[in-house]
Amino acid sequence: MATTNDIKNGTVLKLEGQLWNIIEFQHVKPGKGGAFVRTKMRNVMSGKVVDKTFNAGLKIETATVDRRDYQYLYQDGADFVFMDTSDYDQITVSGATVGDATNFMLENQMVNIAIHEGNPLYIELPPSVVLEITYTEPGLQGDRSSAGTKPATLETGYEIQVPLFVENNTKVKVDTRDGSYLGRVSE
Repeated sequence: MATTNDIKNGTVLKLEGQLWNIIEFQHVKPGKGGAFVRTKMRNVMSGKVVDKTFNAGLKIETATVDRRDYQYLYQDGADFVFMDTSDYDQITVSGATVGDATNFMLENQMVNIAIHEGNPLYIELPPSVVLEITYTEPGLQGDRSSAGTKPATLETGYEIQVPLFVENNTKVKVDTRDGSYLGRVSE
């Protein structure tokens, strides 16, 4: 058991039988009344984000979550196989747990997996990844009034919007949080 004073970003709480990951928190001490902690939490299983306020000093139950680096090996049907690089143990993670991370994962890429009581909860990718564009239409200059974008397919099969000057087989940096184009990468 811990108190609300122990809340930090990334802390996993066990509330009403479910696991919640703290995204943001703020200790508030109003001029009148007792102090409280305002939090924004994400449900680890469903991904739902909620705001919750706790009174300061309230006892809360924290969950033990082990975050370790794993290497993505391959896809096995709907599941994904990862290897712990420290002891070479392999784990299989369901496609539902991996979620949108599949759009940015290549074989042999390092990811961070959070595990609670032997069950993988979620996968954290680096903030950005470098991927190659496998197909995009040629960009035409001069047929627009502002800087334009065009769709491009990445080597993972995911489609993003890129500027018109980007061509096939170009390596680009992509934001893993929202799938946006961050720039070209020179070899």
